[in-house]
Amino acid sequence: MFIGVTPYLVLSALLFSLGTIGVFLNRRHIISILMSIELILLAVNINFVAFSADLADLTGQIFSLFILTIAAAEAAIGLAIVMVYFRNRSTISIDDASQMRG
Repeated sequence: MFIGVTPYLVLSALLFSLGTIGVFLNRRHIISILMSIELILLAVNINFVAFSADLADLTGQIFSLFILTIAAAEAAIGLAIVMVYFRNRSTISIDDASQMRG
């Protein structure tokens, strides 16, 4: 039995919407923003893999591997920056981060 592309697109749209809402609603917590960006990247990966399987082409799956690599690097670097910022300021509030300019 073959499942069409539609359920995967619906799941991807839900994850993308959740990630977008998370970025705009959680403007004060940097960890929530990073997790929301990861959700958005996951939604894009689901689209790539679904269309790749439907079209019997490996290009989408290769792009998905690149996106997973970029997401892992983004998470590692982002969390490292947050840890250093927390050590210096004892808070991870984005409101306080705007004082770092200059």
